[in-house]
Amino acid sequence: MADIKQQIFQELSALEEVASKLRGDAVIAGRQTDLEVAILSKQVKTLRGQNARAVQLIDKSMDILKKYK
Repeated sequence: MADIKQQIFQELSALEEVASKLRGDAVIAGRQTDLEVAILSKQVKTLRGQNARAVQLIDKSMDILKKYK
């Protein structure tokens, strides 16, 4: 009977360790995802700014071309 109890406690301890590792992995994955979202958001913001500047330059070029028509 003592052997069965000891085995149960060992299995519970092993299960607790696995659960702890999984919680840690979940936290790390969440942080990595947050970082990836932050990086992508910054890239999108930069590209939108570049796109707006490109539109301005194209409009300016079109105005110049219209003047020479």
